[in-house]
Amino acid sequence: MMIRGSATLDRSAALFGGAYPSARVVLFRKLAAAVRGDVNDEFIAGMVATWATGGGVLPRWMGLPPALFREMLTLHFGRTAGEIGAGRAAAPDPLEELQDLRDLLLRHRSGRTRSERWVVELICAGCSGYDHLWSDLGLMSRPELTRLMRLNFPRLAARNTGNMRWKR
Repeated sequence: MMIRGSATLDRSAALFGGAYPSARVVLFRKLAAAVRGDVNDEFIAGMVATWATGGGVLPRWMGLPPALFREMLTLHFGRTAGEIGAGRAAAPDPLEELQDLRDLLLRHRSGRTRSERWVVELICAGCSGYDHLWSDLGLMSRPELTRLMRLNFPRLAARNTGNMRWKR
C-alpha cells in the first residue's frame, strides 16, 4: 500500500494543511515519501507523525521497547527513521487489563505482515488515554481506526457488527 496521494494524506492536508502545513503534516508527508509498501505504512506514518509532534497519548518509544521501535521505523520508513527521536519521557499508568487485550489482539491478527505485532503494542499503549482510541493513537478519524482493525484483526473486527467504539 502506497500512501502518497492517499485519502488520509489528502484529508490531512485539508484538515491541517492550508498554505502553512503543521509540523505533523510536514512529518507525515516526509514519512509518506519513504514508505516501503507494508499494509500498515499509512497508519504507522500517521501515528508517528502525531506522536513525534506532541499529539496522542503514546509514551516514550510509542510504548514499544526501544529496539522494536527502531525496527518498526526502519521497516516502514528506511533511512528517514533515523530522524525520529524517543519522544515523551512519561508513560501512562499501565492498565490491569493490558495483557488480556494484548492476548486478544494477538489471537485475532491476520498474520499477513510483521508490523501487526507492533500495531498490537501501539493499540495497547493507546488504550491508556482518556480520549477516543483513534485520537489517542494519533490517527485522523474513527473510520481510519476501523480500517486499521479490519486489515490487522479481521476476525475481531467482523465481530463489531454494530460499529461500536473500540475503547469504551
